[in-house]
Amino acid sequence: MHILTAEARTHYLEKYPIDDFFSFDINPYLEVRQFDKGEWIFQEGSFPDTVYYMIEGKAKLYMTHKNGKVSLIEYLEAPLFMGEIELLNEARYTKGIQTVTKTICYSITQSCKEKLLADALFLRRLCVFLGEKATKMTSKYTQNQAYPLENRLAAFIQLSADQGVYKEKHTEICEYLGVSYRHLLYVLAQFCEERILEKRKTGYQIIDKNRLAQLAQEVL
Repeated sequence: MHILTAEARTHYLEKYPIDDFFSFDINPYLEVRQFDKGEWIFQEGSFPDTVYYMIEGKAKLYMTHKNGKVSLIEYLEAPLFMGEIELLNEARYTKGIQTVTKTICYSITQSCKEKLLADALFLRRLCVFLGEKATKMTSKYTQNQAYPLENRLAAFIQLSADQGVYKEKHTEICEYLGVSYRHLLYVLAQFCEERILEKRKTGYQIIDKNRLAQLAQEVL
């Protein structure tokens, strides 16, 4: 992770304005940070002192269970807040968030926590975000029951691919999508036969973006 230059900061703030999220001047409390692919934004169990607003990139949200098993809970895609629950909750125990691609975030220090928690404009924005987040999570679970794996996997590949390449761990994705390992491999092989994907050493290259999008559109 590194803080971007003043010039880059100006570029991103012009491209992704955030001033209207707040009723006070947020600039003294804000930095623009870049996380490289595979970096941890939050380590699980840490006590973050920062609220992030992702403006570009993708990340994974993980949770470790009491038995030691680690589960992928959700894929995160810009734009969205991270660390907002820790801001609202005094316990501030966070789940792990790891980037999937290069990711650009606005970093807001909790030194302005009292201002944030007293700001009706920001809290209204946060409430809308949390409502949309809850709806998305509910939709994901209902989709697992309502749609075939072909459609759900196509949507997932679109979401998780980096520069046209899909290379997630099969075991992790089986659990996330609620399917067997064998079923997942069968559908991936089917996509390859239909020339939607091509298996390579680096992962699965997306060959037919239009066909993948058609399959994904069923669940979007």
